[in-house]
Amino acid sequence: MLSNPLHRGARTITQSSIRRRRTLLLTFDAFETLFYPHPSVPDQYAAIGHEFGLSRTAVTPDKLKAAFKDVYRLKSKQNPNYGRADVLKGQYGGPKQWWEEVIRGSFGQVLASEENENNVQSISPDYGQLDLPSGMVETLLNRFAGHGGYTLYDDVAPFFARMRELRASSNSSPFDRIVLGVISNSDDRVPAVLKALGLRVGDTRADQDRSSMELPGFEERDSSQEPQSQTAATTYFGARPDVDIDLVITSYEAGEEKPNKLIFDVAKRQAQLLVRQDGQQGSTPAGLEDTDDWTYVHIGDDYQKDYVGATRAGWQSYFLERNGSEECPSRTIRSLLELFTELKIGS
Repeated sequence: MLSNPLHRGARTITQSSIRRRRTLLLTFDAFETLFYPHPSVPDQYAAIGHEFGLSRTAVTPDKLKAAFKDVYRLKSKQNPNYGRADVLKGQYGGPKQWWEEVIRGSFGQVLASEENENNVQSISPDYGQLDLPSGMVETLLNRFAGHGGYTLYDDVAPFFARMRELRASSNSSPFDRIVLGVISNSDDRVPAVLKALGLRVGDTRADQDRSSMELPGFEERDSSQEPQSQTAATTYFGARPDVDIDLVITSYEAGEEKPNKLIFDVAKRQAQLLVRQDGQQGSTPAGLEDTDDWTYVHIGDDYQKDYVGATRAGWQSYFLERNGSEECPSRTIRSLLELFTELKIGS
């Protein structure tokens, strides 16, 4: 018997009398798994450029598509993971600067090639010198940091609606509790995008200490707040009944990109921390929050980064086939709704 027995009414709870609860951590990639740009990024860049007076013949989606691909590749090499390493040294501005340079570089390559079609143009490293119409870059930054740039895949809203019902009704058999999360090779725009698309997103991120929250980015959070607000009621069967996604882990905040094992480990750690905090506030007996059996499952559309990365990290994984992607030697689903059958959730 425990040295300090816990009483529920007149009944004494012992360690052996408590059934080990089964907790599922189910995570998803974000871009091209939950949502996708609509219209395409080149189409949106071109449309905004035209609204700000750029030539419709000089600035076309096809030209921007090629330029964006070149500039994105170069920036990823020059400042990987949105310049995080240099941000920590105080030598770089983070995702906003990174994306501004991508935008300026993409339009710069297109406009420069238009001015001198006979010369082979290279991507200028001096992105800040390009004179674009006032407000255009900020408009594009804001568009892809929230409303306007993306739309959900057709199966996403029904999936979370069904999951919301199951978590509220405590009918998530064979699991006693389900924690839902996102693991994304992205910057901290992801929570705002998900919220703009109608999903309810909790506060848990890759790390809640002050140093992480001082990383400059798109999302503004109060560094004095607790790691997870406990104002809402918690339940035995779900991490947070008032949200659809309990945690969002981005590579910019975690420090490594998928398929690196570290980002999956960070997600596990933060999910366990969240459940422990909820146990202290909700109906879970205090001090017994470590009696869970955990199952870790990740879903994504990138075979190497999502499926292989999660598998090598010790997780179960499903490859989500989107947009006619190639068949891969993996457990494959074509809709998130298949997960209820695959994982026997609610059965």
